[in-house]
Amino acid sequence: MKPIRKFTVRAVVPGSLSALEELAGNLRWSWHEPTRRLFEHIDPVLWRTCERDPVAFLGEVDPARLDELAADGGYVEWAERERAGMREYLSEPRWFQSLGAEVPAAIAYFSPEFGITEALPQYSGGLGILAGDHLKAASDLGVPLIGVGLFYKSGYFSQSISPDGWQQERYPVLDPDGLPLSVLRNPDGSPVQITLALPDDASLHARIWKASVGRITLLMLDTDIPANSDGLRTVTDRLYGGGGEHRLLQELLLGIGGARAVRSFTSLSGTPAPDVFHMNEGHAGFLGLERIATYIGEGLTFAEALQLVRAGTVFTTHTPVPAGIDRFDRGLVERYLTSSLLPGVEPADALALGVEPGADPATSAFNMAVMGLRLARHANGVSKLHGQVSRRMFGELWPGFDDDDVPITSITNGVHAPTWTDAALLGVAESTLGTGDTEHADWRSDALSDAEFWNVKRRMRLQLVEDARRRLASAWSEQHSGSPAPKWISKVLDPDTLTVGFARRVPTYKRLTLMLQDPERLKSILTDPERPVQFVIAGKSHPADDEGKRLIQQLVQFAQQPELRDRIVFLPDYDIGMAQVLYPGCDVWLNNPLRPLEACGTSGMKAAMNGALNLSILDGWWAEFAGDDYGWVIPSADAAGDAGERDALEAAALYELLEHHVATRYYERDGDGVPVEWVRRVRQTLATLAPELGADRMVRQYVEELYRPAAQHAAVMIADGARSARELAAWTARVRSSWPNVQVTHVESGGVDSPHVGDQLQLRAHVELDGLSPDDVAVEVVYGRSRADDTIDAVRRAPLQPAAVSDAPAAPSGPRLYTGTVTLDRAGAFGYTVRAVPRHPLLLSAAELGLVAVAS
Repeated sequence: MKPIRKFTVRAVVPGSLSALEELAGNLRWSWHEPTRRLFEHIDPVLWRTCERDPVAFLGEVDPARLDELAADGGYVEWAERERAGMREYLSEPRWFQSLGAEVPAAIAYFSPEFGITEALPQYSGGLGILAGDHLKAASDLGVPLIGVGLFYKSGYFSQSISPDGWQQERYPVLDPDGLPLSVLRNPDGSPVQITLALPDDASLHARIWKASVGRITLLMLDTDIPANSDGLRTVTDRLYGGGGEHRLLQELLLGIGGARAVRSFTSLSGTPAPDVFHMNEGHAGFLGLERIATYIGEGLTFAEALQLVRAGTVFTTHTPVPAGIDRFDRGLVERYLTSSLLPGVEPADALALGVEPGADPATSAFNMAVMGLRLARHANGVSKLHGQVSRRMFGELWPGFDDDDVPITSITNGVHAPTWTDAALLGVAESTLGTGDTEHADWRSDALSDAEFWNVKRRMRLQLVEDARRRLASAWSEQHSGSPAPKWISKVLDPDTLTVGFARRVPTYKRLTLMLQDPERLKSILTDPERPVQFVIAGKSHPADDEGKRLIQQLVQFAQQPELRDRIVFLPDYDIGMAQVLYPGCDVWLNNPLRPLEACGTSGMKAAMNGALNLSILDGWWAEFAGDDYGWVIPSADAAGDAGERDALEAAALYELLEHHVATRYYERDGDGVPVEWVRRVRQTLATLAPELGADRMVRQYVEELYRPAAQHAAVMIADGARSARELAAWTARVRSSWPNVQVTHVESGGVDSPHVGDQLQLRAHVELDGLSPDDVAVEVVYGRSRADDTIDAVRRAPLQPAAVSDAPAAPSGPRLYTGTVTLDRAGAFGYTVRAVPRHPLLLSAAELGLVAVAS
């Protein structure tokens, strides 16, 4: 018989153990191993059964056991020490507090998903995990960040695999009362409610859940409340679920509702209002329109408010492919962007922000990433290579400029070491290396012998083997109506065999089945009697992606062959909990996407932090960090004739590396059975690569390179009644009006009849300014190596100066003369051109307005 309603009853903890409730209420436990040990001590078996979630765990513990511990003075003292440690962590000054003045008062960080712990399943993959790590590192560094997202009642989905290998999805309903969450309330105790005006006089209402992520507050909006109609209660039902209108409602709620939630939270809590807003991808782009509407209500025009909003907005793009961007029907968006929803904002002005470059404004899809970039003055990709890809991908927003001029920088993602480093590795760092900071420990120290280290790595591998067997047995039982798992499952994998991991989302470009290009070759590698290899594979395909599901099915069916099933396994329902065992248990982490379609690929970073070597296509983060001591590069067959040939060539390279390099090195052992050279490389990886991969490095970069400049720029723009924002808006309108007639009409050069290194090229350029002042326009010579394709490589720029009017042959109303010189400081092919670009002290980039006039 099914219940008509379900809810969670929280445990009553003895008063002397109140520290346990306080510790469970802050998600710091998800990365703080001492706190986790405190809970595990209560009941180690139940702790694992409850998936290390202290809120659920306390509800399941036998009350008699809690009473016993309440009378145990040593345990009570231990709990009090941990609570005191957490309170100190939450209040003490940290890195950010040492930066002094001119830092953001607060940063609002918007993301559609946050992966913090498996106990709060509000993530689908890398974007959410990155967002969770961003919050955790910000907490550790003391960065005053406020997270903003949605609360999805069914999360993403739970995955199972049918007997024929097909992915099946389930959507278990979450009870927020059973999670470490609380409702944001008004002083009278009533829940704060956010309301969005919808077409046809309808309204969308949402309550706000708060989660404490260390020092960071995460706000999550939830529409499953009685104030909404049945249809609108489901707006936040699933992550990335539903059709176009459902998705649009989610993104309107995230952006507009999220901005309103931040205002409510800061007002009620007395915390500073954010002066920087960070969009983690384009899903939250509507927050910019909400902020514009707010400033219009304070007396600014749309153009002036846009300048003010752009100054303090950061946009991070994570996608290297146009198909990964949310695009909505223009008519659908127009229906929702009404004056009721956004008072003072003309729909035409709002719609123009999402028009794709070169498209007909009347028919263009509404592109969320394009809107995000137009609303943000500060933008970045998530690895150096992805920054290059992004500048090409979005370059049409800045027509006429080379890729290098496009104002999108890069900050390579990082991973939160305390979350992802295995407890065994932490234990040996504490006991032998004298530190709990595995990210910066001296892993090459003689205090730790190779044999000791290798023993720790084997324990981590054994942990993975046991976890995989348990998961496979559970999946079998689920598939076969509760029947016991067959004996062969208890022998799957071997803790002494070279273990390769591969786990990630399963879109086609990540090529889950590249390893199956030559099944017989792979079989021989897996079953080699002297140097066997085993694979542990996991991943979810989007529910609507049948091509991805077919890849999973192909892999599962290959792994079901009796002679292979103990050497290659697919583990269903990949999540944070599985990942925290999988990364440490692997010796090698495999990544073989189609280059350059992997934006970053942080799973390989997590594996490296746990003593694994990488085997990867030179894409994402690996493209900038690859080294012989850190793993192996799978060469890309970029010149292949077609996709099939490319896959075949790259798979052959993968087999060659696995069989003749990776396995050979792994099984080279000394007299004690230790692979000395392998261990040297792993220890070198931990000592020199791991510190570069940390989320603390990443967040420091965001603060120094994006948040701090954005806050300073926003402060200038808003000062004196937004005088600078008003000035820049008026100047921009004047320049845009004149620019169609701005031309470099003629360029003359001299001084280099027979060019030699050291000669000076003298330039005279005539530029039509159409009434603009020389102060409004910068004229530059752009020069460098001339290439056969008529482009300039290794570009450099030098300013040309306006000649005095009396020196110019033209009348003041005609073209203006600019002069300058370039020293030829290197031999070889040389090319140059002259360009004019807008110039204003408040512009951050010459390309910012997307206006340029180039000599022809």
